[in-house]
Amino acid sequence: MIKAFDVIGLGYSAVDYLGIVPYLPESDTKLLMEDFSRQGGGPTATAVVTAARLGAKTAFTGQIGDDDLADFMLREFDKEGVDTSRVIRRAGTSSQFSFIMVERDSGKRTIIWTRSDIPPLNPDQLDRDFITSCKVLHIDRHEIKATAQAAKWVREAGGIVLMDAGTLMPGVEDLLPNVDALICSQSFAREAAGAVDPIECARKLSEGRKITGVTAGEKGSWFVLADGTAFHQPAFKVEVIDTNGAGDVFHGAFSYGLSQGWDARRCAEFSSAVAAMKCTRLGGRAGIPTLEQVENFLASR
Repeated sequence: MIKAFDVIGLGYSAVDYLGIVPYLPESDTKLLMEDFSRQGGGPTATAVVTAARLGAKTAFTGQIGDDDLADFMLREFDKEGVDTSRVIRRAGTSSQFSFIMVERDSGKRTIIWTRSDIPPLNPDQLDRDFITSCKVLHIDRHEIKATAQAAKWVREAGGIVLMDAGTLMPGVEDLLPNVDALICSQSFAREAAGAVDPIECARKLSEGRKITGVTAGEKGSWFVLADGTAFHQPAFKVEVIDTNGAGDVFHGAFSYGLSQGWDARRCAEFSSAVAAMKCTRLGGRAGIPTLEQVENFLASR
């Protein structure tokens, strides 16, 4: 059956205000920003934008507020060709946003963020036919009840479910049984698996899954496949400006690769390249490359 979308993302969307500063300031001081940017953010939202910029047909579904920030999010999705026909705007609510300071030389950052007052998404608010019209469903750890239902539907329809597991939160165990590709942060993996070594963590979390991965920034990523094969994907060395959103971009590129039928090794190398290229610009989205740019980057290595 031909699917309408390569990748559908179900999760949350936000707005990031980012500034580069010469150093992270002490209290009661003023500091001039050397660069500033406002960009869309949020794990799944940025992942879907990544897949779209690489050439995938994508959609985002989830909840946003009823404010100017939500208008900005929708414009950003529209610029990338992301379908937003199933985005739910909750009347009288505010959208989530962050202020992020990035230290020029070290790349260290300070993030101040606000939590949205949008109530949880109910499973009965989802459109099953729409959700199952994708090759890959990309999810994060938010909207757990609705996401668990969506993942079950996609699995039953023969699609692939990829989960970006950044922080271990209550209820995540309800998601895991229907996840084909689980890609975790080191902190999630260690807490969920009760181990330290990334390969050991991945093995403990791999039951019933095609791909289990643990990411660790500049140290690269580790993967365990369904047949027990394990491998390490090194990170590509680039001149780093900002690492904000690198993980989201990595996951989005991985979902893109899975939607193209690539194997795990090719997805991992490709995603590492895309995430590295993102880090050469300020913010989570400005540096996301096109497919041609990634191919040229890999050919030069």
